[in-house]
Amino acid sequence: MKFAAIDVGSNAIRLLFTQVFENKGEIFFKKDSLFRVPIRLGDDAFVKRRISDEKADSLIKAMMAFKYLIESYSPLDYMAIATAAMREADNAHEIVNAIEKESGIELEVIDGHREAEIIYSTHVAEALDDKGNYLYIDVGGGSTELTLISDSVIVDSHSFKLGTVRLLTEQVPKSEWQEMRTWIKNSTSDYPSIKGIGTGGNINKVLKMSHKDDGEFLSYKGIKQVSDLVNSYSYEDRISKLNLRPDRADVIVPATKIFLKALKWADIKQLYVPSIGLSDGIIHVLYEKQKRLKLEA
Repeated sequence: MKFAAIDVGSNAIRLLFTQVFENKGEIFFKKDSLFRVPIRLGDDAFVKRRISDEKADSLIKAMMAFKYLIESYSPLDYMAIATAAMREADNAHEIVNAIEKESGIELEVIDGHREAEIIYSTHVAEALDDKGNYLYIDVGGGSTELTLISDSVIVDSHSFKLGTVRLLTEQVPKSEWQEMRTWIKNSTSDYPSIKGIGTGGNINKVLKMSHKDDGEFLSYKGIKQVSDLVNSYSYEDRISKLNLRPDRADVIVPATKIFLKALKWADIKQLYVPSIGLSDGIIHVLYEKQKRLKLEA
C-alpha cells in the first residue's frame, strides 16, 4: 500500500511518499521519497499575523507541484495538513481556498492537540518499552508539542507557542517558557524514570552531528555539546563549515534550547530520536484509516 503526506509547517513544507507492507502479522513502513521546500511561513504569520502574497504564491505553486508528484506516485490515499503558521494567519482560509482551486488539494489546518495526536500515532513509545514512562517532545517552527506517555497510554498533552521560527522572530514572551516549565513539572512529578522521545528536523540533525544512527539515544550532555558547537560559529560558517542548510543553520539554535530546557525540567537524562516527524504520523493515520475501511467492508 502506498500513501502520501503533506505537512505545511512554519519553516518548511514537506511531501512524504511511503509504502506499507504487511507480512505475517508484522507491519513495515518504508519511505520512498521526501520533498522539502523551505518557504518559512512563520516569518509572516508570527509577526504580521498574515501570510504575504509572495509567500502565499510560493506555497500555492509548491502545492501544485506536489499534486503532480502525487498523481505520478498513485498512492492509495493522501492527506495534507497545516500547523502553527497557518492556524495563526488571518488569511489562512483564503489561502486554503486558493490551494484547493489551483491544485485540488484539500489542506486541513489543525490545532495543537490534533497535531500532537498525529505525531504520536506512530506509537514509537510502544516499540521501546510498553511499560515505560516517556515525554514525547516535538519541536517545530511555530510550536512545541509535549505528550506524556505511561504504559503506552497518553496521560496528558499540551501544545506551546514555542517554536524555532517564533523564537527567531522574537515572538515568545517569558510567560510561555514559564507555562511550559510549570506544565512539565506538574505533569511528570508522579512518573519516575522518564525517558524522552524527540522528533523534528532539528533534533534529527543533532543526532547526525553526534555521529549516531537513527533510533539511538542522545544524552543531555551530548545535545549541549552540539548546541555549544553550533553557537560557536557564525550563521555563514554553519553553512560553509558545518554543512548545514541555510534554513537549518539558524533554527537549530533555538531548537536545541527548547529541547535542553524540556529535558532539564523533566529531569530526563536520555532522549530517543527515531528520526520521524509529523508527516510520518500522517502516513500512520492513513494506514489505520484503510484498516478500518477493510473491516467495515
